[in-house]
Amino acid sequence: MFPRTIKSTECANVSYGISSCHVETIVLLSKLDLKKYISLELPMDDMDLTSAESKATYKQIQNYVLEKYGFKVSNLYIAQVKEKYGIKERENYNKRKNNDSKQPICPIEKEEAIKDAFRYFQMI
Repeated sequence: MFPRTIKSTECANVSYGISSCHVETIVLLSKLDLKKYISLELPMDDMDLTSAESKATYKQIQNYVLEKYGFKVSNLYIAQVKEKYGIKERENYNKRKNNDSKQPICPIEKEEAIKDAFRYFQMI
């Protein structure tokens, strides 16, 4: 019974009244021989860390810096350090409207703490 090839010899244009054309498609499903398969077992312990697993959230980075260094870092400082090391993931939707506006620059001691958090979370 399977596999079977069907040739289309008829085509009909069915109008739904909104300038559209309807096309029907026939899909051939086949049964595979169940005796021909390979069973694989992949232990996840041996796998390297994927890029999605190695990304820490801003909150995780802030908590790490607060626990280890005792001071808070803002999302702006984390974003600046990420951009400096090429970890930018997406376009910022909250851009400043005026290019003349002053933006605080991340202090060196906070930048070092954020870099340490990046190393801890294996981001760099």
